[in-house]
Amino acid sequence: MTDFSSHDHQQPTISIRGLKHVYGSGETATTVLHDIELDIFPGEIVMLLGASGCGKTTLLTLVGGLRSVQTGSVNVLGQEMLGLSGGALVAARRRLGFIFQAHNLFESLTAAQNVCMGLEVHPNMPADRYQKAVEILTALDLGHRVNYKPDGLSGGQKQRVAIARALINKPKLILADEPTAALDEKSSDKVIHMLKRLAVEDGATSLVVTHDTRIRDMADRIITMEKGRIASNVPVRESLKLCEYLRECAVFSTLTPDAISRVAGNMRLERYPVGTTIFHQGDAGDKFYIVWSGEVSILISQGGGPANEVARLGEGRYFGERALMTGEPRNATVRANSPVEVYSLGNAEFQAALQSSTPFIEQIRRIYSQT
Repeated sequence: MTDFSSHDHQQPTISIRGLKHVYGSGETATTVLHDIELDIFPGEIVMLLGASGCGKTTLLTLVGGLRSVQTGSVNVLGQEMLGLSGGALVAARRRLGFIFQAHNLFESLTAAQNVCMGLEVHPNMPADRYQKAVEILTALDLGHRVNYKPDGLSGGQKQRVAIARALINKPKLILADEPTAALDEKSSDKVIHMLKRLAVEDGATSLVVTHDTRIRDMADRIITMEKGRIASNVPVRESLKLCEYLRECAVFSTLTPDAISRVAGNMRLERYPVGTTIFHQGDAGDKFYIVWSGEVSILISQGGGPANEVARLGEGRYFGERALMTGEPRNATVRANSPVEVYSLGNAEFQAALQSSTPFIEQIRRIYSQT
C-alpha cells in the first residue's frame, strides 16, 4: 500500500522501467534482474534489502553507471543511462557519490588528500577544498588522522575516509553498499546523521544496501529484493506499524526487534474486493495474514452444513497461523466484508521465523494442536 502522492509533482531522482539484466550468454545465461520498475525521489533515504545473490548490488551498479544497461530504462538525475558511454558516462558518474566496501583509497595520498579527490574531479573546484576535506573528516572523528596515509589507518577509519570523499561534493544521489559495516556504533551514527542532513538540507537521495537497523530508523522506504525482482516496496512507517502488529501475535512475540523487522520485510501486500474469499475451510495452509485495512469475516461450517460467521477481524488483527503451525487444513473460511488490504507471509518465511524461538514455538504448537 505504498503511497507516493506527496511526490506527484516531483521529478524522480531515479526512474527505472522494464529493467532486465543478464550475466553470460547462450546456455550459460543467467537473468539476475527481471522487469524492475522503480521510482525514488529527491530527499529519500531508501534501504535495499535481500539475500546474497538477489540482484541488489547489480541494481546499484546499473544506477551508478558502473555496468551497462542492457534492456529497459534507467534514468538518473534526468540522464538516461541506456546507451551512455565515453565522456557522457564519466560526467554522469561524477554527479554521484559512491560508498562501497572496497575503499579504493590512493595509498600514496593522505586522508585529506584522498577526500580532496572527491572535489578535484569536478570543474568548479573550490579554492578551499583542503579546508573542506579537513572539516568533513573532523565531523567523522578523523580530525587527528587527516595527514595519515591509508596504511596508517584502521579498516573503519579507511571506510570513513571513503565516505567523506563520497559526500564532500554534496551529491544529489548517494549509492552505498553496506556503508556502516566496518564502523562502530558512534561512527555509524555520525554517517547516518550526515546522510539525513544531506537529505533534509540539500534534497540528496540515498540508495543504501544495508542490514543496519539504525539506517532503517532514518530511512523513508525499505525495498526488499528476491530472486532478481522487487518483492516489496514499503514506507518505513508501514514497516514499523507491521512490526507492532506482529508483536501482538503470540507466534512472533519473543522474536528480537531485528528478527521482527525481517519478518515485516518479507510480507507482501494483497488486495481483495468486497465478497472475495481469501481462503476456504479445508484448504492447505500456505500463508499467514495481517489485516491492514478493511474487515474480514471468519466463517465455520460444522458437519458439512452452511457456514456461520463466528468473528470479524479489522485492522491489525491476524489470521491463518494455525494451519501453518499444525500442518492441518484451514479450519475456517475467510471472506472480505469490504475492500480489504492484507499483508501476507508465505509458509517458508513463516517457518524460518519460528526457528528463532524454538522452545516457545513448541509450546504454542502444542496449544494449537489441543484446541
